[in-house]
Amino acid sequence: MPNKYDNIINYNYVMKHKRMSMNNRAAQFAPFSALTGYSDLIKEKGRITTAKVDLLEDNQNILDLKLQIINNEISNKPRVSITYFIKDNKKAGGKYETVSDYIKRIDFTNHFIVLSNKIKINITDIVEINSQDINFNDIIDIS
Repeated sequence: MPNKYDNIINYNYVMKHKRMSMNNRAAQFAPFSALTGYSDLIKEKGRITTAKVDLLEDNQNILDLKLQIINNEISNKPRVSITYFIKDNKKAGGKYETVSDYIKRIDFTNHFIVLSNKIKINITDIVEINSQDINFNDIIDIS
């Protein structure tokens, strides 16, 4: 009994165009992004920032003394580690970062420090200064 599809079952099909790549085929079925930028917004909202901590007056005085000592020793190129606050450009708050380098210049008038790697740090953003070359404990009574 003949089937109505017998004429096409054994048909030798010749392809007249190049096959589509698997990536292009998959792209046809990718979900349509109606909300452009929404996933970036979600990532940004999920990014955590830290609030800036205001130092107590005693801690600020200690930092000021350390800066004075470093400024007196600046010709010896003391290596320091500075922990400071970096304000976030997109959200409230920011992050704390520690950098270690030689201090090139301290500008007390404009309240900034320039390191030898050209990083410029606002003195009011500094929360901690340590040095391998200067023993602050021998100079400053931290009690």
